[in-house]
Amino acid sequence: MLADKETQLRGWLGRDPRPDELAQAMGIGECELVSLQDAARPMRFEPIDKVYSDQSMTCATETPDSFAMLVDVEMRGAVIAAITDPPDRLKLIVQLYFVEELNLAEIAEVLQVSIPRVHQLKAQAIDKLGESLKGVAEVL
Repeated sequence: MLADKETQLRGWLGRDPRPDELAQAMGIGECELVSLQDAARPMRFEPIDKVYSDQSMTCATETPDSFAMLVDVEMRGAVIAAITDPPDRLKLIVQLYFVEELNLAEIAEVLQVSIPRVHQLKAQAIDKLGESLKGVAEVL
């Protein structure tokens, strides 16, 4: 039916019909026309080793492989443990400095300590995070 209608329109128009013209002549929507055209195309089967390529985007996938997902889960667990492990005061310093983006003077005011003391506490917090993540991630 699709081929017949296409041939008929080609005779009337003197050219290949546009998809919207063909769909209108058949009394269907363009989406349904595309589905019909896809179904009418013959399928070809080729050996996978002939068509597969590591560099081909046809064979690419957006989903991470199992190893990448496992590494991600382990990394998250290590980061969570590293962040929750230090004493509350050091966690507060990390929160205020890295998340709230307060400078050392503002943190000193919040904690009511000197700026050099905040600098020492921040250094301790970063050292503890680095120790906790040693061997897992070299981020600090």
